[in-house]
Amino acid sequence: MRSFDKKKELPFELAPYKIRVTAVGPALIITPGTIHIQANPELADKYKSVIPLNKLGVPEDLIGTAVFLASEASGFITGQTIYVDGGLTAS
Repeated sequence: MRSFDKKKELPFELAPYKIRVTAVGPALIITPGTIHIQANPELADKYKSVIPLNKLGVPEDLIGTAVFLASEASGFITGQTIYVDGGLTAS
């Protein structure tokens, strides 16, 4: 029996049209809106302390995953979220 959660239904509804449903789930990424975190060593250390890789993400950290999901290399993936979070969701 399929879920009634719309997010989980989309892969089933769109598959006949060869549309895959995927998402990228990033942790904190340093952008113009979050640069103040990186600029404050105490605050940056607080955020990094809960990330197993002990670093703050940068936009470039998302590129490989986005390119992979947009390519045929991920052609058998749908209905998934790929977390790019330095291991945050593993803890």
